Amino acid sequence: MTDRITIIPQPITPVRSPCPARKQQAPASGVGSFDQLLRQQIDQGGVKFSRHAVDRMNSRGIQFNPGQLQRLETAVSQVAAKGGRESLVMLDDTALVVSVKNDTVVTVVDREQLKNNVFTNIDSAVIA
Repeated sequence: MTDRITIIPQPITPVRSPCPARKQQAPASGVGSFDQLLRQQIDQGGVKFSRHAVDRMNSRGIQFNPGQLQRLETAVSQVAAKGGRESLVMLDDTALVVSVKNDTVVTVVDREQLKNNVFTNIDSAVIA
């Protein structure tokens, strides 16, 4: 006699916790906040920033002005024209690893973190 074991698959559902309310900060007079500039840049269809990159920027106090974001766009366009896929972009004292095919900044490293740092899985580098 054969005993059959029947396993009925049950879906695994993630536990959802309520999101904490975000604090709203008033921008300085005449100047948009960094978050507003970043969202505006994303909405324009340009280079996007991954959540990891935004977390790194916030934790390290890194902010880009519109001129720097334009230079980043230009650098990514140049790398794309040359066939690059993953690139290290040096922007002033900041290094950005960019997925060119996705137009996404993967991570951001400031000057202090650059020492003794090794960047892997890149096929190109550009100084913007």
